[in-house]
Amino acid sequence: MAYVISDECISCGSCAAECPVEAISEGDSKYEINPDVCIDCGTCEATCPNDAISAE
Repeated sequence: MAYVISDECISCGSCAAECPVEAISEGDSKYEINPDVCIDCGTCEATCPNDAISAE
């Protein structure tokens, strides 16, 4: 189960910087998580200052 980023994302980039497998990249309006690369570690969720990341 991959994690997803909601519209609450403020595009700060803290999640991408902490992702150990580089599954997070900047999208058009918010950051996005590639579900094929995500290893479900939860690091991004714990790092997000806006609680915009959750398990899918």
